[in-house]
Amino acid sequence: MSTPTDQSPARTTRGIAIEDLRIVLTGRDNVDVVDDIDLVLRPGEIVGLVGESGSGKTTVGTSLLGYTRAGALIERGKVMFEDKDVLGLPWQQVRQLRGEEIAYVPQDPASALNPSIRIGRQIVELMELRGLGTSETRLQGARDGLAEVGLPNDDEFLRRYAHQLSGGQVQRVALAMAFLPKPKVLVLDEPTTGLDVTTQGMVLKTMSELCRTYGVAALYVTHDLAVIANIADRVAVMYAGQIAELGERDEIFASPSHPYTRALLDSIPHLSQARALSGIPGRTPAPGARPGGCRFNDRCEFVIDECRTHVPELREVAPDHEVRCIRVGDIGTWDISRGTVPDTDPNKARDIILSIEDLGVFYGHKQVVFDVTFDLGRAEVVALVGESGSGKTTISRCVGGLHKEWTGAIDFEGTGLGHGSRKRSASDRKRIQYIFQNPYLSLNPRLTIEQIVKRPMELFGIASGREATDRVVELLDQVALGPAVLKYQASRLSGGERQRVAIARALAAEPDVLVCDEITSALDVSVQGSIVSLLESLRVSRGISMLFVTHNLALVRSIADRVQILNAGRVVEAGSVVEVMDSPKEEYTQRLLANSPRID
Repeated sequence: MSTPTDQSPARTTRGIAIEDLRIVLTGRDNVDVVDDIDLVLRPGEIVGLVGESGSGKTTVGTSLLGYTRAGALIERGKVMFEDKDVLGLPWQQVRQLRGEEIAYVPQDPASALNPSIRIGRQIVELMELRGLGTSETRLQGARDGLAEVGLPNDDEFLRRYAHQLSGGQVQRVALAMAFLPKPKVLVLDEPTTGLDVTTQGMVLKTMSELCRTYGVAALYVTHDLAVIANIADRVAVMYAGQIAELGERDEIFASPSHPYTRALLDSIPHLSQARALSGIPGRTPAPGARPGGCRFNDRCEFVIDECRTHVPELREVAPDHEVRCIRVGDIGTWDISRGTVPDTDPNKARDIILSIEDLGVFYGHKQVVFDVTFDLGRAEVVALVGESGSGKTTISRCVGGLHKEWTGAIDFEGTGLGHGSRKRSASDRKRIQYIFQNPYLSLNPRLTIEQIVKRPMELFGIASGREATDRVVELLDQVALGPAVLKYQASRLSGGERQRVAIARALAAEPDVLVCDEITSALDVSVQGSIVSLLESLRVSRGISMLFVTHNLALVRSIADRVQILNAGRVVEAGSVVEVMDSPKEEYTQRLLANSPRID
């Protein structure tokens, strides 16, 4: 355990410090959610808190506000802010601190805004609640706050409701409201998850500038190490409720010393080079199911018997660099280029299976996609890339038969596809399968996994009864789930596991083309690596072609052969991945690449 000394920044600055924090589940003896947490946030500094889902990141973040979720209890520890322990204050004082001194920006900012109140009025109400300004100056204060985060501040914008803003605009409104009281501490909980790279870049730049300008101590909670590499001053890597590694950003990314940190970094795609991505075997253990000794021992490639019995402490291995691993000196150095593979040859022969000619797509009388033309070869991956609203998903839905208002031609093996699934043959519907972005909404919560995966076989007459069940088991093995989940409902699975079920369901129809709509956008980098590895193995072993919709250009480098860059419903640049990403011709493509976070 590492506890700040009297000479540490926790005692000499007006930041905030977590000391020996332990949070447990109520009603369960000695089952911790997080344990042995010591972390200092200094004014003007951004600390990145990273790790897989279930590692305890958000629990640590909300503890800075003196808050724990239902069913959890702070058993011991302190949160020292301006010589006061936030955890020991009366609830009235804690409520006063929240928002004014310690602010919080949630992952989904839309949930923090009232959908029935106009944006301008919400900001003014916040100022009234916090006693900021006067009735004459608050409207101007709202305008100034919006301008500070790069948003319009005219009357038309102030009159808008939250649903009339883009995701990036909503996120920046939330930032403006968080910064209006001039807090000293800011907790950001995955604030850019799901945003396109341009919007994400604007939000990150805005947040960073505000933190530096006002000397705000910020904790940035995320699973995206590429974002942390571009914004954080220090990085804390969490695993199973404990900090596994803590240090300066450059030190963590240049010389990661914990096997878990290395495994996370190995899961990240690079913009500059294709990589053979893979996930971390196993999954993050839940509270109450964590192994003895080192909590990472059952997933670690460097494990020895002592790791299973010895509980490691967080110890210093270099100045300002601490690691919780007994083998830290034995595992050698790490190479950022590990796992790189050659880019796809742009001149390789192609056997076209799907072609799109002069596609125009409409929603009612409004045209949203214009004159899009491209094709897809057998065992090839073509990526559709662009900002939100560029038309990526709309095009993919037309290919999948989920949208019927389009003109032009979509040919599958030389035969035109109908407008919508009802005008297509059963064979066409079977051979082109769609995998949705959100696995939480795309699986029927009432059915078992067996029933979900078996349904396409029954629908298309592929198999039934015992034969279908045996086939389901084979498919679940292919997506690294196995027969243990057959009788589970989707609610018992993690997001990554649900997405694997969705892939298994699509494979059950024995398709030739998979349409993958942002299927990794909300997943941990380790789970993303596993999914990409799975898709690559399917492409090689079964010759499946894929239309891959994403805004993650680094991922495109590792998974795709060709790429179509879309802007406002038009293809602005197209070609092989290596040509487009190494020598982009269009300013729009160059901007997307410039805004993409990178660690290489």
